[in-house]
Amino acid sequence: MPPFEMSDAGLGAGATFLGPDLSATPASTLVGSRPRPGVLGVARKLLAFSGPGYLVAVGYMDPGNWATDIAGGSKFGYALISTILVSGVAAMFLQWLSLRLGIASGRDLAQACRERFSPAIARTLWVTCEIAITACDLAEVIGTAIALKLLFGMPLALGVALTACDTLIILALQSRGMRYVEAFVVALTAVISACMLYELICCHPIMGQVTAALIPSRALMTNPSALYISLGIFGATVMPHNLYLHSSIAQKRSASLSSLGQRAAIRFSSVDCFAALTVALVINGAILILAAAAFHQKGHADVAEIQDAYRLLSPTFGAGFAGVLFAVALLAAGQNSTLTGTMAGQIVMEGFLNLKMNPALRRLITRCLAIIPALGVTLLAGEHGADRLLILSQVILSLQLGFAVIPLVMFTSDRRLMGAFTNSPVVKLAGYGLGFFIVGVNLWLVIQIL
Repeated sequence: MPPFEMSDAGLGAGATFLGPDLSATPASTLVGSRPRPGVLGVARKLLAFSGPGYLVAVGYMDPGNWATDIAGGSKFGYALISTILVSGVAAMFLQWLSLRLGIASGRDLAQACRERFSPAIARTLWVTCEIAITACDLAEVIGTAIALKLLFGMPLALGVALTACDTLIILALQSRGMRYVEAFVVALTAVISACMLYELICCHPIMGQVTAALIPSRALMTNPSALYISLGIFGATVMPHNLYLHSSIAQKRSASLSSLGQRAAIRFSSVDCFAALTVALVINGAILILAAAAFHQKGHADVAEIQDAYRLLSPTFGAGFAGVLFAVALLAAGQNSTLTGTMAGQIVMEGFLNLKMNPALRRLITRCLAIIPALGVTLLAGEHGADRLLILSQVILSLQLGFAVIPLVMFTSDRRLMGAFTNSPVVKLAGYGLGFFIVGVNLWLVIQIL
């Protein structure tokens, strides 16, 4: 199999990533001991490894992130920018570990769990991951429905029902290959970025305060309300199923590579990962800055729902398109994030259970599990209930994160599995420290909610 193709049945046979078609190029030419000289050669390699990072990054700008960013910005202004920065760096670190696992071991995180843990533990981890995927899909369903309501006046219940149609779009793209999926993702990310740029130009943020807020303040730790929202932002940022997804799509690059080739593959895949997650970090920061400039500075510190933000944007700025573009970006974010949950679901099922399922059936099951509670809540409780359900989905995601992070650090620290790419003592300490911090944060959030 050429080293830059994917033959995974769930992801489309022979699918290739964005960049030039390098399937006929020997692996040694791309990542071997004699790298192609010059800027053109480096650019060619970067393009060959580009793609997986952007598929993962879309999960970091989903509607759940929007809800927490808007609440933080409207209530505390620019103060929580540092939280978004720390959350983004933590996400980069964990996704870096994930791609290293895939390339160095030739296994994704789900496969490693099945091989290294007892059947009972492996199935428990599978169930927790499926819950996380369903919770993520729930956020996409609600976010898309809210966007359709804001743009077209569509009732939330009808919007929730219509989200089943995006299944057809995703399956059509997957059947044509990963190149089309990645192009779709990049296009939607460009739409989100353009909309956020327009919003930032309209809101005129105070850049001096934004820059100063990059350093966490002492008041942030002493204010219980600010700390609570900060933990919510952190919990909504890192998606557990993204770790499974990245370890799978990254390992497709490591077929028949030498140790030196694997090292080069990790290096170029890391560039792709960090670049894509930087885009996600900037977009999340832009949402919070927008909320701070539009609402906090204008005396609207109680804006906590997406619908309220939409209604206030245009009157606040006097820009007629501000609210519309906000809704367009939300719709694009909902559709974008749906892709990662779909692919992660297939990877998790095959990795944990060694069970292959028709992609259409798998997608329909996941979407139905998300639509049923969303439809029930919107019919009974309206838009306010939908917003509360959106936040609840992020809490559920947070609770599942430790079940993915701790095994990831364990496996990347195992020399029998990773060989020369085993975590250094510093990386190991940082990984376990971050993992246990995440578990502690989640427990604290649950105590506060209950």
